[in-house]
Amino acid sequence: MEINADFSAVVTIHSAELPWSQSPMAGVERRMLDRLGDEVARATSIVRYAPASEFSPHTHAGGEEFIVLEGVFQDEHGDYPAGTYVRNPPTTAHQPRSAIGCTIFVKLWQFDMADRLQFRKTMADELGPPVDGVATGLLHQDERETVIYFKLDADAALEKAAVGGLEMLVIDGTVVVAGEQLVKNDWLRLPDGASFRAVAKNGGAKLWIKSGHLLHVQRPSRQ
Repeated sequence: MEINADFSAVVTIHSAELPWSQSPMAGVERRMLDRLGDEVARATSIVRYAPASEFSPHTHAGGEEFIVLEGVFQDEHGDYPAGTYVRNPPTTAHQPRSAIGCTIFVKLWQFDMADRLQFRKTMADELGPPVDGVATGLLHQDERETVIYFKLDADAALEKAAVGGLEMLVIDGTVVVAGEQLVKNDWLRLPDGASFRAVAKNGGAKLWIKSGHLLHVQRPSRQ
C-alpha cells in the first residue's frame, strides 16, 4: 500500500475530511496520512481508540513516535494524557489500551535502527518564553531530525527552512500556510528545500513540527 508516498511533493491534509478505517483490532480506527507498506508499514496516522478498547501486545521493530491528542492513552508503563509526546525506539514493546478513549497522532518505522532512547514528555512543560509571540519547546534532536513544539499567539508568524523536509501537525487553533487555513489535526508535509511560513489566526495555535527526517525515508524490513 502506498499513500502520499511521493516525498518530493507538498501534501496538505484536512484530517476531518478523511474517513476512519478499521484497524485489525476492534474499537481502534485510523486515518492514514502517509504510508509505505501494508500492515507492517512506514506510516503516519491519526488513530482513535474507543472507550475500553485495546490493541494486542506487540514489539515496535522499527520504533514508534506518538502524541496524545485527546483523552488518555494507556499501556503497562502508565497513563499518557493529552499533550504527551512519546518515543518508543526499535525493540520496545507494550500493549496499548484506553479506558476512556483517546486519539493519537502516531508515526511508525521512522527511527534510526540503532536508536534506543525511550522517553515521554509533557509538551507544554518544554516551552520557553515567547519571542515575537512564538514560544518554542525542543522535544527531540539527533543527526537525522529535529522535533519542536510551538505555541503561537494570535497573528504571530513562524518561518522555517524545510532542510531535509518538514512535517507539521496542528495540535490546536488555526494557522494559515501558503494561503490555506489549517485547523486542529490538519497535517502538512513539505519536501527538502521548501520554504515554510505559518501565521496564527485569532486564538493562536499550537504546532508540532518535525524536520530533517525526509532524507531518511525507506520501507520497513519484513519481520
